[in-house]
Amino acid sequence: MKRMMTAAILVAFMAPMGAQVALAGPIERACMSSPRKAAGWQLCGCIQRVADQTLTRSDQRMAAKFFSDPHHAQEIRQSDNSRHEAFWLRYKDFGANAAASCN
Repeated sequence: MKRMMTAAILVAFMAPMGAQVALAGPIERACMSSPRKAAGWQLCGCIQRVADQTLTRSDQRMAAKFFSDPHHAQEIRQSDNSRHEAFWLRYKDFGANAAASCN
């Protein structure tokens, strides 16, 4: 019983601090971990909202990798794989929408 009470107090104390991180999607988390100075909760949250509207969760996980490995984006863009080609079309649409919405 004492353990449950301690855990509940800890969760209640930490919830306001970690709520944004816990609810962040893969794009938002990758954006926030980016070393770019412009990265912030407002911009990264906006980009995540656009991603939620235009990309599947699988697409988002793939796109999130581009933040830490930009060369991977180039590999996907130049791939002859039909899944990569379809993803890249969706990703371009996402990028254009994010640029228009989050600037």
